[in-house]
Amino acid sequence: RTGAAKGGTGLIATGIAGNYVRECFSGSEGAGDELPPTLFVTGYPISEAAMDEFLDDVEEVIVIEDGYPFVEEKLRGLPSKNRMPVHGRLDGTLPRTGELNPDLVSAALSGSGIDASPEEMPLAPRPPALCKGCPHIVTYEVLNDVLANMNESRVFSDIGCYTLGALPPYNSIHSCVDMGASITMAIGAARAGLRPSVCVIGDSTFMHSGMTGLMDAINEDAPITVILVDNATVGMTGGQPTAATGDKLYNIVKGLGTPEDHLIRVDPAPKKRDEIREVMMREFAHEGVSVIIAARACIQEVRRIVKAKKAAKEAGKA
Repeated sequence: RTGAAKGGTGLIATGIAGNYVRECFSGSEGAGDELPPTLFVTGYPISEAAMDEFLDDVEEVIVIEDGYPFVEEKLRGLPSKNRMPVHGRLDGTLPRTGELNPDLVSAALSGSGIDASPEEMPLAPRPPALCKGCPHIVTYEVLNDVLANMNESRVFSDIGCYTLGALPPYNSIHSCVDMGASITMAIGAARAGLRPSVCVIGDSTFMHSGMTGLMDAINEDAPITVILVDNATVGMTGGQPTAATGDKLYNIVKGLGTPEDHLIRVDPAPKKRDEIREVMMREFAHEGVSVIIAARACIQEVRRIVKAKKAAKEAGKA
């Protein structure tokens, strides 16, 4: 707990959100003294005594938690505190969905009358992005182009470097929950009537947790399209060998029972855009399960291989 003053608005910050709060006051000298009354939650279960003591010292509270509003919900249900205003994700003080950041926290605090602004950075912010030359770029660009002409669409994604397709300039995907969830979420959306119901999953993630979801889709011939982006490596965590790629991956997908007429491999190269567009439009219209494997090696792995070969060649000359 920090902040010497009592009364007024108090803050409850959990986990990483506590760092966002600190950043909002990082430009002030003696930043700790400038903080309003703040309770930092760093572990669970939360001490009820510490929580009660903190709430006795404030008139209202803003709960800042990155993720589900667990603490905020609990506070709203405390009988002894049910008259205290509780703000956070549930009342719109903070966005209901998505990750938090210092700017969102600063805006929430300023809107509640708390003077807080993150320290200005000397460099422009650089959000994470797909590498230049990444094969997923072509896949997402064609996907956006095809879906732009359809009335309603959702693209369910999975965990991997390709999840960066959720960010600008692509904004191609709408969900990332846990490993393997993309296919099963697409199945559920299709059952609810969504057309087309599309999901994106990587070769490594598919081998970890995607095969069971695809088996479910195949068993009921769910009207979904699975875009399996195969970059021949575990790109998100440093380029480790993947469990399956190329023909091995194709044969696994085929062996699970995917109809061969609706199991298509494409090369996500810029010159193949028209071919990929035609495949997507055809498979999105198919009232059954289909899998599009977009196979092209990770640009970073290609560079590493070329560099290693060059080094070996130079060593051979020495």
